[in-house]
Amino acid sequence: MSGLHFEEFSIGQEFRHEIRRTVTEADNVWFCGATYNPAQIHIDAEYCAGTEFGKPLVNSIFTLGLVIGLTVQDTTLGTTVANLGMTDVRFPAPVFAGDTVRAVTTVLDKRDSRSRPTQGIVTFRHEGFNQRGELVATCARQALMHRRPV
Repeated sequence: MSGLHFEEFSIGQEFRHEIRRTVTEADNVWFCGATYNPAQIHIDAEYCAGTEFGKPLVNSIFTLGLVIGLTVQDTTLGTTVANLGMTDVRFPAPVFAGDTVRAVTTVLDKRDSRSRPTQGIVTFRHEGFNQRGELVATCARQALMHRRPV
């Protein structure tokens, strides 16, 4: 399925994305290495055993990327020009290796681009939930979207 064009979005529209993904320890270790983040809370199981969590936390930026990635097939695949920004990013609950993440997207706003007549700006709220239904990540994302070809 390809993404939707600017005209196909409406304010308040909600997408409950079908694709889910279980996060692995390898995902977390790889991501921390790839982004040069050596924080013990993510990669040192012995250190983490002494924390309130008892085990490594999945890097929150990985979680955010995963949540947004889970939304792409239904919303923006092939129709996004660029991400313009992400605001109101929160991580209300931790993600651990073995958690399965799913996403819900709501269209918060849309407007014509003032400088690009063939494009428009859509603001999405992306929310990620674990297998227990706990909110683990949320953000507002502004995306520059193609209009439907004429």
